[in-house]
Amino acid sequence: MSKEAFIEAINKSYSTSLPTIYLGAGVYQGEIVADAKVNLPLRMMNRHGLVTGATGSGKTRTLQLMAEQLSAAGVSVFMPDMKGDLSGMAKQGTANDKINERAVALGISFRPAAFPVELYSLSGKVGAQMRATVTEFGPVLLGKILELNDTQTGVLNILFKYADDKKLPVVDFNDLKKLLNYLTEGPGAAEIKGDYGKISPATSSTILRKIVSLEQQGVDRIFGEPSFDIEDLFQKVDGQGVISILNVSDVQNQPAIFSTFMLSLLAEIYQTMPEAGDLDKPKLVFFIDEAHLLFNDAPKAFMDQIEQVIRLIRSKGVGVFFCTQITQDVSPAILAQLGNRVQHVIRAFTPNDVKALKETVKTFPRSEFYDMEQQFTQLGTGQAFITVLNEKGIPTATVVTHLSPPCSLMGPLPEGEYQQQLNASDAYRKYKDSEDPQSAFEILTERMKNDAARAEDQKEVKRTTKGKQEKSTFEEVINSPVAKQMGRELVRGVFGVLFGTGRRRKGLF
Repeated sequence: MSKEAFIEAINKSYSTSLPTIYLGAGVYQGEIVADAKVNLPLRMMNRHGLVTGATGSGKTRTLQLMAEQLSAAGVSVFMPDMKGDLSGMAKQGTANDKINERAVALGISFRPAAFPVELYSLSGKVGAQMRATVTEFGPVLLGKILELNDTQTGVLNILFKYADDKKLPVVDFNDLKKLLNYLTEGPGAAEIKGDYGKISPATSSTILRKIVSLEQQGVDRIFGEPSFDIEDLFQKVDGQGVISILNVSDVQNQPAIFSTFMLSLLAEIYQTMPEAGDLDKPKLVFFIDEAHLLFNDAPKAFMDQIEQVIRLIRSKGVGVFFCTQITQDVSPAILAQLGNRVQHVIRAFTPNDVKALKETVKTFPRSEFYDMEQQFTQLGTGQAFITVLNEKGIPTATVVTHLSPPCSLMGPLPEGEYQQQLNASDAYRKYKDSEDPQSAFEILTERMKNDAARAEDQKEVKRTTKGKQEKSTFEEVINSPVAKQMGRELVRGVFGVLFGTGRRRKGLF
C-alpha cells in the first residue's frame, strides 16, 4: 500500500471536528509521516485507557505529554510520580538537539511551557499531606493493605457496620484498635453477639498484629484528619486544569499502600460526585501508575469494587488511565473497559515474554500496514502502537506513532524550586498539621470508664444493702425473748465460773 493511502487511512480514522489532544504522527515503513496525525478526542477520554511498555520505553513521558495537553484544554489531572521526576511539569522545558529533531520530524514547533502543578505526598515530607479517615477507606481497601484473608476482612466489616450503626467516627488506627478491643474482649463483645456475630480472639489478634506492623512502617500517617477533600483535584488556574502530582518516591517500598490509596480516592469520587453524563471533555483524568500492584493477589471483593468503580465512574465525567509494563497485568474484566491503548515496545526474551506478546497483539485491531507481532518488539523509545476510540466510540486503526515531546521540563524541579513550590502552595498549608477530633477512641474510652464507674456503684449498693440486711437480722435475733433468756443464762454461767458465784462441788477444795 502506498504512503498516500496510509495518510488517508490514518487521517480518516483519527480526524475529528471535536477538541482533541495531539499524540504524534504515524510511522510507515520506518518513515515518520507528519501528515498522518494521531489525535485522541477529549470526549472519549472518560472511556478510560491503558499505557503499557517495557522499562525505559518512554511511558512516563507519554503520561506527561497527555497530562500537559489535558491541562491546557482545561481538564484537571491526577497522577502518581513514581521516581519523583514529574515535578518539572511546573517549569518550562528546554529545547535540545533530540527535542528539536523530534519536533522537525513531526512538523511541529516546540513551544516550552509550564503548567499549574500541586504536589502531594503520603508522608507529608515531599508534598501536601494526603490523608483519609479509616471510615473513608472502608473495609475492603483496608483489608487489601493489611493483607487479610476473607475471614479477617469479614471481621473488619463487622467493625465498620457497628461503627456506622452507633455513629462512631473511626478516624485513625487508634480508633480502629480501640473498637477491635471493645468488641472482642470489652463490654461490646456481648452486645454484638446476637446482631453482628462473635469475633474470635485469635482473628482479632491477627488483625491487631497487622495494624501494628503498618504502624511501625509509618503507614498510619495516611489515616487521620483533616482528610483530603477531593474537590481540590478539580481546580483550575487561569483556565488550565491543575495537575495534581502524588510524589511516592519516599514510600516506594510500600507500593500496595499508595496504589490502594489512589483507588480509595477514585472510590470517593465515584460515591460523592454528581452524575455528569457524556461531556465534551472530562472533568478529571486519573492516571494510575504501576497498576499491576492493584491486581496482585487481590481478593474477589476487592476486584469487584475496582470493576464497579471503573465501569461507572465515567458517568461522573472522570477518565482513568492505567499504566503498567504488560497488558496481562490488568484483569480481563478491567481491560475490556479500556478503550484507548498506547503500547510501547515489548521485550520478548523468554517464552513467557513471547506468550505475552502474542496475547497483547490479539487485543489490538488488525492492521494492513504492519506485521504487528514483529513491529511490537522493534519500536523505538518514544514510539508506540496506538488505537483509541473515535468520536463515535469506534476503535481507530492501529498505528505506530512517533510521539510528540512534552513542553515542560522532563525531570524533577531543582531542590530549591521544589521547596518554593511547596511554600507557595495553599494545599500544603491546608493539610500540613494533623487534627485529633473526638472519635471512636475517646468515645469508647469514656464509655468504658462510665461503665466501670456504674459497675462499682452497683457493687457498693449491694455491699451496703447486704450490710443493712445482716444488721437488721442480727438485731431481730438479739432482741427476741429467746435470745434475751439465752443471754441471761450465758452471762450467769460465764460470770459464775469466773467469780465463783456458782455451786462448788464437795471435796474439790
